Amino acid sequence: MRVHDLLVYQGSGTLERLPAWWEDIDDDPRWQDSVFIALAVAYGTLAVVALVQLFRIQARTVAFGWTTQKVFHLLNALVCILRCVVFALRDRVSEIHPSALQSVLLDLPGLLFFTTYTLLVLFWAEIYHQARSLPTASLRPIFMVFNAVVYAVDAVLWILTGLAHSNATLSLLRVISSAFIALVSISAAIGFLLYGGRLYLMLRRFPIESRGRRKKLREVGCVTAICAACFTLRAVIVAWSAIDSEDADLDVLDHPLLNLIYYTACELVPSALVLYILRKLPPRRSQQGYQQIPVR
Repeated sequence: MRVHDLLVYQGSGTLERLPAWWEDIDDDPRWQDSVFIALAVAYGTLAVVALVQLFRIQARTVAFGWTTQKVFHLLNALVCILRCVVFALRDRVSEIHPSALQSVLLDLPGLLFFTTYTLLVLFWAEIYHQARSLPTASLRPIFMVFNAVVYAVDAVLWILTGLAHSNATLSLLRVISSAFIALVSISAAIGFLLYGGRLYLMLRRFPIESRGRRKKLREVGCVTAICAACFTLRAVIVAWSAIDSEDADLDVLDHPLLNLIYYTACELVPSALVLYILRKLPPRRSQQGYQQIPVR
């Protein structure tokens, strides 16, 4: 038996142990429509929240360029807008040909989500290195190269998907793509644990009377835990879809409950919590008093 056939066979056994009501819901068109409409509304709401926060920050720091905080909220809004459009038009997206274009529409928001939240890792890494008097010159190039490699690999997979002519090849490419996304998600979780954990421990060693120490400590700890957990869960579910591409495919209409659980737990709830935790606006300061991390 081939490796791919063995993986599919093993994954199918997993779904067979799920309750019958799960399959009944999956086969119900009303559930399918309701879930995707609900996801579209939820993402649309988050997009509005992120854009409002971006405009509020811009009003406070109108004299300055694109800070990390502004880019973070802009990317968050872009991810949510793309997800909202895709879910609102989900039945039409599923009929798009060639399949490579469909893959781009479905995968691109996930890649942007990865970039959005690893931007926080970069920001924390710069703060930690500056506090420790360590060099920071290589951090942004590493971030940009790593993201470029992720996008390039996915672009190659999209091209190969468009060139594939057999179902076996498409299935293999789907497995490779899911495995790659799972690996990327795990790397993001490790990044949050590494630099979020380091920054958290560093803040804990500050004097107890330090102004804002308790609030910043809670902020870093909560965001680290939320993001590490969501990217780990993302890796697990995507890996499951790679093993059982027939019954655990996240990119089809007839798995509404799986899509609801995945996107709610891995994107919607983490994004809402992080936006709430990072809701504080920067203080109104003169240009001389505002020290932003330089863009290299």
